[in-house]
This record gives sequence, structure tokens and C-alpha cells, in this order.
Amino acid sequence: MSAKNKSAMKLIGLVAVIALVFTIAWQTGALEKIQSISAMQEFIEGFGVMGYVIFVLVFMASAVFLLPGAIFPIVGGVAFGPVLGGILSLMGATLGAAAAFLVAKYLARDMIMKKFKGNPIFDKIDKGVEENGVSFLILTRFVPVFPYNVQNYVYGLTSLGFWKFTIVSGITMAPGAMIYAFMAGQIAREGVSMTLVLQFAAAGIILFLLSLVPKIWAKKKGIDMDELKQTS
Repeated sequence: MSAKNKSAMKLIGLVAVIALVFTIAWQTGALEKIQSISAMQEFIEGFGVMGYVIFVLVFMASAVFLLPGAIFPIVGGVAFGPVLGGILSLMGATLGAAAAFLVAKYLARDMIMKKFKGNPIFDKIDKGVEENGVSFLILTRFVPVFPYNVQNYVYGLTSLGFWKFTIVSGITMAPGAMIYAFMAGQIAREGVSMTLVLQFAAAGIILFLLSLVPKIWAKKKGIDMDELKQTS
């Protein structure tokens, strides 16, 4: 089978999977459930403890399959509450990053290496890890100049160790996951208030200050942020 036919088959397979998921969601009433906050809460809570597991696994899968995951902390905050939603979101994001890293490191290394070898993103991350180690991971996690989920796979191709990658990824993803889940949970439960506005302002300041840290770090390490952004 030619490369063109293989690509076509992969595309058809992806469309089929998406169609299947959509059909299941429609048949089970999930599409209607997510249109209402209260209905979504009842739907997830109906699974009991398994609702927590399902949420984490779906978040994890989104990272492995390179799907957008930014919505999950918001959904988690609404469905499980500001604190628990943030914790579950962080668990899902961290496990997803770790799983993708392991796939690239051991399970599909040759295939992923073939895909990314010579890619400017891979070259920059590989060189950055070689010259700066964990510092470069911290920088790209706090300031995602490269696509976030793609980073998980590319770092798996570098010399970076699994536990260093997983622990640093979890720590650097924590502020965003907790803040977004907290804000979403507060809005769902209490609505918009002056207290919430102040909380939003405080969260914005925290995120802004956190964004400055890696930039200062990059300057200290001699990493050119403008050059990295030109690559992404």
C-alpha cells in the first residue's frame, strides 16, 4: 500500500472514530446533558466514584490523541467543584503527558522519531534539553511556545528521564488547572459577584507573574525566546 493510500486510510479511520463517538454521545443523551450545567453535574454524579475515574481517563486520552484539553479544567470545576475539579484535572493532564511521553520513549519511538526528526520543534527541544536539561522543560511548560500536547511526545524522544518529565510537568500545569477549575466552579455555584470579580483579578495577576518567571529564567540561561517563537 502506498504512503498516500495509508494516509487516506488513517484519515478515514479517524473520521469513523469521531462519528462513532458522536453517535454514542447522541444515543445516550450526552450531547443534551452538556448543554446544561445542572444536567451535566447530574449525569457525571450518576456514575458515582467511577465518574472521577472516567473524567481523568478521558482527559488523559485527550493528551495521548493530541486533542485540545483546555476545556477539561472548566468542565471539572463545574462538575466536581472548584477544588476537586482542579485536582482531577491536574491528575488527568499529568497522566496524559506521562502516557504520551512513554509511548514516544518506548512503544512507538521509531515511528514518532521518523515523524519528528528534522522538525524545527524537535530540533529546538532536543537542543534545549541537551544544553539546559530540566530548565528548558520548565520554560516550555510555563510559556508554551510549542503546541502543548506535541511537547509530550517530543520530550519522549530526548534524553530527559520519565520521572523528571512527569513531576515537572505536573508542577508546572498545576497553577492553570487549579485556577481555571476554581473560577468555573465558583461561577457555576455562586454566579457572578464582586467577590468573584476580585478573585478573577487575583488569578490574572498570579498567572501574569508566573509567565514572567520563565522569561527571566530564559534570559539568565541565555535562551532566546524570540527564536523559539519563530519556530512554533
